Amino acid sequence: MLSKGILVIVSGPSGVGKDTILDKLEETYPLSRCRTSCTRSKREWETDGVDYDFLTKEDFKKKIEENYFIEYANVHDNWYGTPKKSVEDLINKGETVILKIDVQGAVNVKKSMPDSVLIFILPPDTDTLKERLLGRNSESEETANLRLKNATDEINQSGKYDYQIINDNLDDAINELRTILIREKGKANG
Repeated sequence: MLSKGILVIVSGPSGVGKDTILDKLEETYPLSRCRTSCTRSKREWETDGVDYDFLTKEDFKKKIEENYFIEYANVHDNWYGTPKKSVEDLINKGETVILKIDVQGAVNVKKSMPDSVLIFILPPDTDTLKERLLGRNSESEETANLRLKNATDEINQSGKYDYQIINDNLDDAINELRTILIREKGKANG
């Protein structure tokens, strides 16, 4: 009999290490990620239907009306959304589905799919987070300070999540996430 899949939402402030943790975990634990739909222009190295499903704003709004997305948001004047059917198909195949989305999207997904598991990645402290943001060399100190302010707002909402992982040590954070996924997959199939 096919095991039941689970939907896991991972959130956390910019620079906390969400992508690094998920990429490293994926080397040893089977994860499925859903392709996002978006209305921004395709970059030259991206492929429609592989990196994103690129839609016009009109098509995206039509899909909102059709209840096509499990969650969606307008970010920097472009729409991004996760197709509900893609998530459901992967769960029905027994997959552990990971969505990396913001707090607002996570709360909305939990309302529509109460069995979803919400995991918030926390920095050890704000100084470490600021160092990580500045260490990326991809933003000015002004932008890093704005992201740090936003991080405080996000961290204040982390109590809405089922689990919180402090990314103080990368290997420990990966192992903690793996343990949570194994436990939750066991519960879903218990």
